[in-house]
Amino acid sequence: MIRIAAPDIADSDVQAVASVLRSGQLVQGPYVAEFERQLQPLTGVSHVVAVANCTAALHLTLVALGVGPGDTVAVTTYSWPATANAIVLSGATPMFVDIDPSTFNMDPAALNEALADTKAKVVLVVHAFGGMADMPRIIDVAERADAIVVEDAACALGARLGGRHAGAWGRAACFSFHPRKAVTTGEGGAISTGDQSLAQCLRALRNHGQDPNAMSPDFIAAGYNLRMTDFQAALGSGQLGRWQQIIAARREAAYCYDRLLASTRCRPPLALERESHTYQSYVVLLPEEAIEHRTAIIAAMRESGVEVTIGTYHIPLTTYYKAKFGYRRGRFPVTDSIAERALALPLHSKLTADDQQRVVRELVHHLSRFASRH
Repeated sequence: MIRIAAPDIADSDVQAVASVLRSGQLVQGPYVAEFERQLQPLTGVSHVVAVANCTAALHLTLVALGVGPGDTVAVTTYSWPATANAIVLSGATPMFVDIDPSTFNMDPAALNEALADTKAKVVLVVHAFGGMADMPRIIDVAERADAIVVEDAACALGARLGGRHAGAWGRAACFSFHPRKAVTTGEGGAISTGDQSLAQCLRALRNHGQDPNAMSPDFIAAGYNLRMTDFQAALGSGQLGRWQQIIAARREAAYCYDRLLASTRCRPPLALERESHTYQSYVVLLPEEAIEHRTAIIAAMRESGVEVTIGTYHIPLTTYYKAKFGYRRGRFPVTDSIAERALALPLHSKLTADDQQRVVRELVHHLSRFASRH
């Protein structure tokens, strides 16, 4: 089976984790501090706070910014549901914004239209699949509406736009280290910010509300237990040491797919700056006539030994958001189209050129096979 993703685990990673386990100091110790230190240059800001996962990062950031009942947060329609769930969990209301059909990221024009009608405290921007959203335009729109910008950079560690890192555009940014990400800690997340007082609040909230600066334990907030473990951080630190090689391999695989798909009717992923995309996933658009067959194509390719899947979720059309807010197809027409055509192909640092040729061969075969039944 050619897997959709495979974490880049080296023998040195295993040894580092084993060393922490033998030490007996397992939770938020020196390896977490070192992991935060290593992450900081990749975020472009001065403070990094490691947490249990990216959902925790999103939730803690909104809470620390004072988001709560009565507030509205503008958010993309097209992402993993955790992006919107964090808003609901904070007590606020999500205001969904349609996407740009090229990059799959929040459309600045649609955001401008949404904010003209409804006041939002925060604009939560996703960098889909490792490609940057149009941050200069989004920040311009948000600033004119007096809204705080937060980046969901879960997939975009190391991505840039105009030389500026994902994570350095908003008040804060949230990163994921899930196994499908280029750098993994198993589960894990981090928040980057240039705001020292916000960083201090986040450090307290992740650890039961404990004052991070107190000489002896003192609790200054009703916090959470959302700490990262030291063995997770040891795994992540080893991977950060190979970060450039891992991303280079993913980019080269993406460029190989671009060439292989050039003669097909599948549209490869586009980016504002192709050379700065980190390709957490490689998501193509199937031709429109394949829409009704996508589920069958996914199943057939898996039966053929190639694991593919959908791009991500049209959040307003998931059961919870439809039931709670009454969203229906047609409200977000661009996302309607993209979500039903998007297909993620296998992409990871261990993928070979022969693997990729087989993936595209199987895709073309099954597209042709099902198209003949149309």
